[in-house]
Amino acid sequence: MDAVMQVQARISEIQSRFLYRTPAATGDWATAAAKAGLSSAGSVSGSDAGATASEAGAVAEASKYLGVPYLWGGTDPSKGLDCSGFTQLVFGNLGIDLPRVSSQQATAGRPVASLADARPGDLVFFDHSSSRAGIDHVGIYVGNGKMIAAPQPGEVVKVQDVGTPTVIRRVLPQQTASFGTAATGSTLAGVPYANLFTQAANRYGVDASLLAAVASQESSFNASAVSPAGAQGLMQFMPATAKGLGVNPLDPSSAIDGAARYLSSLTKQFGSTELGLAAYNAGPGTVSRYGGIPPYPETQNYVRSVMSKAEAYR
Repeated sequence: MDAVMQVQARISEIQSRFLYRTPAATGDWATAAAKAGLSSAGSVSGSDAGATASEAGAVAEASKYLGVPYLWGGTDPSKGLDCSGFTQLVFGNLGIDLPRVSSQQATAGRPVASLADARPGDLVFFDHSSSRAGIDHVGIYVGNGKMIAAPQPGEVVKVQDVGTPTVIRRVLPQQTASFGTAATGSTLAGVPYANLFTQAANRYGVDASLLAAVASQESSFNASAVSPAGAQGLMQFMPATAKGLGVNPLDPSSAIDGAARYLSSLTKQFGSTELGLAAYNAGPGTVSRYGGIPPYPETQNYVRSVMSKAEAYR
């Protein structure tokens, strides 16, 4: 039995302790929590302490809050949790910061194509409201078509069927190197300005191959390029953006340094390389408005092309 299966078995054990009843009051929850090994602050006592940011760790951490009553706006497990308060708490305990509300959490991490590709610990998001478009519910996938979530008033945090998520995101750290980290082994042989890309990548914690791919996509490595829209230089900064970053867009060293700094900031803001690239192309406000890569063919093609070129440069 692997670690995730062991944790899922433990979920069943904890469920039996709570019997999925809704506590009548905070005091009832405190009594039930104590029997399950939880303190009133939601931490686990004894050997269960020390959660890790892994699949099994995420499922184990989520299972600690089974039986906590739903409370709209709730972030304190001694009083109650709402859906995004629950996920924010779980991943915060794992050292992963998530935004407060589900629509913002749906931009964190990396996209997962389908439920068939989902792993335990992935966030599953839903659009349940017919009167207002957009993400309004979130849970934590635990495998086998199940998730742990804080469903709605009158219920408790519990295991339930996932159904059909609108969005799936993976916020647990990858086990192998990704485009979100500097590629210290990349030589970028034959790529113009290779040394500048490598230096900026190491300085700001981005991938040198990714920076080179952006330059290739933006200007074909032409440091004097000016687009019909007025974007300038190797990394095609608009004048206002360049000014805000303190960048000389026509100076390759300054432009590459500014692009690395900007892309690093965007990637941290939106939680994934793909969304960082989409924001670089379409603007961070557009990515925030759509809660992901915007439905613009130009931006979607841009992200795919840059990622493909970056892989080729590695």
